[in-house]
Amino acid sequence: MCAVLIAGIIQIFLGIAKLGGIANYIPSSVIKGMLTSIGILIIAKQIPKAFGYDRDEKGNLTELFPFGNEDMSEFLQPLQHIEVGTVLICIVSIIIMLLWDKPAIKKKLPFIPGALIAVIVALIINQTWLLLDSKLAVTGDHLVKIPVAQNANDFFGFFTLPDFSGLLNSNVIMYGVFIAVIASLETLLSIEAVDNIDPERRVTNTNKELFAQGVGNSISGLIGGLPITSVIVRSSANANSGAKSKLASIFHGLFLLICVVVIPGLLNKIPLSALAAVLILTGWKLAKPAVFNAVYKNGKYQFIPFIVTIGFIISIDLFGFPHVLKGKGLIVGVLAGIIAAIGAVLHGNLKNSYFFHKENHHDGDIVNIHLSEEVSFLNKASIRETLDHIPEKTSVIIDASKTHYIDFDVLELIKEFRDIKAPLRKIVLELKGFKEAYKIDNDYNVTSSH
Repeated sequence: MCAVLIAGIIQIFLGIAKLGGIANYIPSSVIKGMLTSIGILIIAKQIPKAFGYDRDEKGNLTELFPFGNEDMSEFLQPLQHIEVGTVLICIVSIIIMLLWDKPAIKKKLPFIPGALIAVIVALIINQTWLLLDSKLAVTGDHLVKIPVAQNANDFFGFFTLPDFSGLLNSNVIMYGVFIAVIASLETLLSIEAVDNIDPERRVTNTNKELFAQGVGNSISGLIGGLPITSVIVRSSANANSGAKSKLASIFHGLFLLICVVVIPGLLNKIPLSALAAVLILTGWKLAKPAVFNAVYKNGKYQFIPFIVTIGFIISIDLFGFPHVLKGKGLIVGVLAGIIAAIGAVLHGNLKNSYFFHKENHHDGDIVNIHLSEEVSFLNKASIRETLDHIPEKTSVIIDASKTHYIDFDVLELIKEFRDIKAPLRKIVLELKGFKEAYKIDNDYNVTSSH
């Protein structure tokens, strides 16, 4: 709880210091690697719950397959403890969610999530097994466990103040920094994606978001809550459902509170394997093979940092190697990915230095932006700032005639400016000299053959 409080305070200072644009300095390949790794970790940690062998509430794949066990006769012992009922419920839940995503069903019932249907069906199946006294029935530790308040005093007793001595503990402080960094990065990246799907094309004030989230996390830590962050999954679902204001998020929180207060007994009948199925599919969407293929097609400068990030995170947080870094995989992986990305850029810049030239301009002038021989992700922030400050109703020429390499992030930035921002600000844009290898085509796809 102290760690969450520390994370909140750090986010408040990040917002005050106007560091909301810090995500622009992290290459998308590293972020994609981080998200893909999170997907893999989610799946791995839910497999024990899906099989009914979740000895640890945190869930670890090594509980199911104990790697490094000297006595190989014990290797298959966990498989003898698999609960058939939990596995069947998990499989049925996955099938329901996959079928629910089919266009034929999704178009008819667009506002009912497949995960909700899967959980309800799983609950009904398990209650039927219990009534029939079936051996398949899921009970005990394999069900959701939410404290049930008998009265108002019990309910308010769930809120717990932190042990403030933790504020002086170096490990607590370290984890507070980790939470602040991860939560802030995920929030800033999600905001960038959500702004692009907003029908009204509003631009989120990232500094205000960090400050507000810091206040929220500080309060959450003080009452015994988990850290909060913006995420693309819920935000995109919100926008796709027709939400247009902050009230949607407020009602979201109210509905969660009502469920915990009014129907905790019903929630406690939900099999954990049904929730594991939901998370396994969530992890799959983040880490499916198509993600690897898409990054690979973007070229080696994208793929190498992507793989390095995944390799470090998975080896540390899933397999515990090296053990001294256990639990720090995300931070170490992101840092390793950034180093790999910088190394790739330095390798590409051995012969060609980078320069970015913008002529002085006034309203109504023609603005010429010349890209140099090498344009890396390190130039993304300055290019974004330049494009964002071009006056309305201006003619802009982005000249890449002398450019040999343009980073994928910069191509995405230029595409976004051409397709979204320039039309909104009535800017006339001309792209000049972009070679076939870095073509920004009319189908709104950015491609790179390098």
